[in-house]
Amino acid sequence: MSATITGASWLNDPQLQKLLAVLNADGEEARIAGGAVRNALLGEPVADVDIATTNLPEETVRRAEAAGFKTVPTGAEHGTITVISGGRPFEVTTLRADVETDGRRAKVVFGRDWKRDAERRDFTINALYAKADGTVVDLVGGLADLESRILRFIGDAESRIREDYLRILRFFRFFAWYGKGRPDAEGLKACARLKDGLSRLSAERVWSELKRLLAAPDPSRALLWMRQAGVLTAALPESEKWGIDAIHALVRAENDLGWAADPLLRLASIVPPDAVRMKTLGERLRLSNSETDRLVQWAATAKVEAAVSEGELAKRLYRGNVEGFRDRLRLDLAAARGRAEQDDKALIEAGGYFRLLTFADKWRKPDFPLRGGDLSELGVEGAALGALLKHLETEWVDSGFSLGRDALLGRAAARLKA
Repeated sequence: MSATITGASWLNDPQLQKLLAVLNADGEEARIAGGAVRNALLGEPVADVDIATTNLPEETVRRAEAAGFKTVPTGAEHGTITVISGGRPFEVTTLRADVETDGRRAKVVFGRDWKRDAERRDFTINALYAKADGTVVDLVGGLADLESRILRFIGDAESRIREDYLRILRFFRFFAWYGKGRPDAEGLKACARLKDGLSRLSAERVWSELKRLLAAPDPSRALLWMRQAGVLTAALPESEKWGIDAIHALVRAENDLGWAADPLLRLASIVPPDAVRMKTLGERLRLSNSETDRLVQWAATAKVEAAVSEGELAKRLYRGNVEGFRDRLRLDLAAARGRAEQDDKALIEAGGYFRLLTFADKWRKPDFPLRGGDLSELGVEGAALGALLKHLETEWVDSGFSLGRDALLGRAAARLKA
């Protein structure tokens, strides 16, 4: 098969073409590699442009700097130099071959063999190259697989995985983004057989892949196959006895209601609302503090019934974590919408959750009108002041936030006289 990406606007970037020309001079060669070529052929957005070259790293630096580019040796020992032009980075990597792997990282030697460089990559659709004129070079059958949306390891699947066990998660991540139908059988079997290798990976790498997978337009099919292969339990044991069915309704709700794909909310949909377990999950996978806190707050937030009044929800929002309530309401709304296809009562429930979520999204926490100094003027001090202030705040919340400062001071004075 043959193909070109001449229609890709980014390919005609003068700085990219200048860099390619510099690297292609005097018998050397450079090609655009990997994801940019794949996405251009699929009509998908291209964020980063990576370049493969026969130039050794020090020669890449020499040529790029002589042409006025800035260079950063981001991974020089592995052959990668970042070339920067106008604030835009291009990763330029010398052709390589693996000489030793341990399941996490590889020792490489530099070379000039394009086929050998392609064969060290993970999947056929990620091993496509493009020349400066847009001509696509396919050395491992990636074009045919891309056309049929088959995600296939290059060569022997088990060998590719043993080189880096992260490729198990990448298999499902790329399937979620680009695959159709069933995953490649040999790849799926290899992932199932070698899933224990995931324990050798750093938590940061595992979470990074899971997060990217959960950001796919619809990750539900990939999660289903991960469950079938035992990979999901290995990577996310909290999901084992909870199930992944809820994510189907969540994705439909996102599409129907215009919600942005939210990897953390999707994660919440497939794990139990247990604050202790969510804290442990966050620690194990090294989530950021804000990500862990969001999961914990969601899990710790009590369920809201669909028939609750907006006034009552406002009181709960004031006393609780607003983001936790919003996450709860979104998941409950999605679940009710999913059941509504066969249950009229669920349709009414979904309407209630939609009303409450709309209210919660617009709600802003009101300011309590009293301060400690207001009560000091009445002669209240110390612990008594704090207790009275807390009591008055409770009365103010119970009034639907309607009591003003003067009314609250009047209640304070009456309470002191009693």
